[in-house]
Amino acid sequence: MEQDFPDLSAAELEAAGSFNGANFVEAVSPSMRAVEAVIRELGHSFVPVLLVGERGTGKHAVAQRIHYNSGGADGAFQVKSCRSLSAEAFTVDAVAPGMTIYLEEIGDLIAECQKKLLHALSSQATNGSSAKGVRVICGSSRDLEPSVREARFREDLYYQLSGVCLRIPPLRQRKEDVQHLMTFFLARYAQLFHRPVPALSSSTQKLFSEHSWPGNLDELESAMRTIVAAGDESVAMTGLRSILVRSERKRNGEKASLKEVARAASREAEKELILKVLTRTRWNRRRAAEELQISYKALLYKLKQIGYREYGAS
Repeated sequence: MEQDFPDLSAAELEAAGSFNGANFVEAVSPSMRAVEAVIRELGHSFVPVLLVGERGTGKHAVAQRIHYNSGGADGAFQVKSCRSLSAEAFTVDAVAPGMTIYLEEIGDLIAECQKKLLHALSSQATNGSSAKGVRVICGSSRDLEPSVREARFREDLYYQLSGVCLRIPPLRQRKEDVQHLMTFFLARYAQLFHRPVPALSSSTQKLFSEHSWPGNLDELESAMRTIVAAGDESVAMTGLRSILVRSERKRNGEKASLKEVARAASREAEKELILKVLTRTRWNRRRAAEELQISYKALLYKLKQIGYREYGAS
């Protein structure tokens, strides 16, 4: 069972799920401010850029920021996942001036596509990159040098891409930014869900400031979304506290899944909210369903899911 979030369009959910150039959160941490300084310097250059950082650190957001800073507000920003690209589908030649192509997980690009990309970059360099006005930005959650040594990634392509290499620090190395990011996400989801912006308690803020966020921005965003969706900090934190502890443990050796973290937090928050409303309505299920803004049938189903089968009967 997952959290029933207010109805949003696919476009709204996509917008909420990532930063874009217009809503980039300026950093206060020294490590991220150094990255932003390089981003500003790249403003009028179209040289390839390689972004390296753990999953969820915001490489996509940085790529968008570079695009917007290059005067690309009117140009297309196209994202391609290298894990799913075939040699037939891959092209960077037939693109419009002003466009930015962001290649996610460039280390997964197959050999034939690597060859095509190298040819396109070499041709662009020969003809004058600024004249064509097309930018190629690549992202990778792992260092590419081992892949180069093992001949799984072309050395000549690596040197083309890594002329400008930005390493995006994980959230645990930029703790100064956590409060600003929390404020941004809370405001973003409050607007999308048409709810007031929650004012977090000092204990919750302390917990979040001390957490290492192994899932980086994705994990932080999921937590803020859960709090806004639950509409009650205490309800949301009942589940989130255990999830945060679990994510810390996973960081120390176990495989972490951001989807599992978000789902588990949502399930706990939903359960607590349902029981709280039912208690307030003295277990009047129809009144509770109205307060929860779900159908009576949906509430009965959820009661069965959380182990209250006798109360989930019609």
